[in-house]
Amino acid sequence: MLLFCRSCRNGLLVEEGQHCHCFACNTCPYVHNITGMVTNRKYPKLKEVDDVLGGASAWENVDSAAEPCPKCEHPRAYFMQLLTRSADETMTTFYKCCNAQCRHRRRD
Repeated sequence: MLLFCRSCRNGLLVEEGQHCHCFACNTCPYVHNITGMVTNRKYPKLKEVDDVLGGASAWENVDSAAEPCPKCEHPRAYFMQLLTRSADETMTTFYKCCNAQCRHRRRD
């Protein structure tokens, strides 16, 4: 919790006195005694992250190629190519096994 001085509007700091804790200003003599428990929790809202592969619908209309799966050795895999780096780099190819029980994903 951030409180401000009533006199000079600077931020108050928590200081430990002889018998109690208080909020005190660093630049002027303003002091505010803490008489009860002070709690205030604020959790930052996490920003939403976009799925770089296009989400769940990205694999709906892709083609398949004769690319064997390294996990189950199925002879075909779905593939799509995306530009994941700068424009002068080559495209990244993503593969997903055509076997419904496997669905292993990898990239080249």
